[in-house]
Amino acid sequence: MSTAIHGTSHGHSQDHHGHHDHPEYLQHHFSDAEQQVEASKLGMWLFLVTEVLLFGGLFVAFAAMRSLHYESFHEGHEHLSKTLGIINTVVLILSSFTMALGVHASQTNQKKKLINYLVVTLLCALTFLVIKYFEYSEKFHHGLLPGRYFTAHHENPHVSIFFGLYFLMTGLHGIHIIAGMSAIGWVLWRAIKGHFNSEYYTPVENVGLYWHLVDLVWIYLFPLLYLLP
Repeated sequence: MSTAIHGTSHGHSQDHHGHHDHPEYLQHHFSDAEQQVEASKLGMWLFLVTEVLLFGGLFVAFAAMRSLHYESFHEGHEHLSKTLGIINTVVLILSSFTMALGVHASQTNQKKKLINYLVVTLLCALTFLVIKYFEYSEKFHHGLLPGRYFTAHHENPHVSIFFGLYFLMTGLHGIHIIAGMSAIGWVLWRAIKGHFNSEYYTPVENVGLYWHLVDLVWIYLFPLLYLLP
């Protein structure tokens, strides 16, 4: 009798009738795993929509100010390193690829591969931030800062507007990179604990969606800031 009450089978608990209760990963307010997955995906997509609106507004503001101060923005973007921008773009595209491989590994019960792919994704994200640190340091050194902190010697006073938007947009993106690294780190910890398998991988998938958005935002930021004349 005690076995019927306390026994478990493949992560499922049993009630006093010997019937299987819901899986351990299924939250009590969901009736089944499918409902939990759909609700989780819907919540993530709604969150991503708000992120798109946030960055979309910044893109519109950049385009408007660029049309008003074209010469200033052209002069400002000449101070950005296209080489470092290209390297960071390649790094983030690689991280998006390894994240996608990690999601696939979680869906196919490949725990070791999942852990490895998540680690590589984190290393790529860290590389991106290190490169961005050197970019920022160079701007600080030459006084290429926003607003009243702009101390570089330029005949065009509106160059500071470009760098105001540059730091706002890349800084906000950097915050999203750090948030993404935290989420990937959490998923990595759970992967090491063996929490994911072919039946339950929603957290990995949702974190992957967020990371793809972060990468996509940079793919738009890079040509907008570094390449457009």
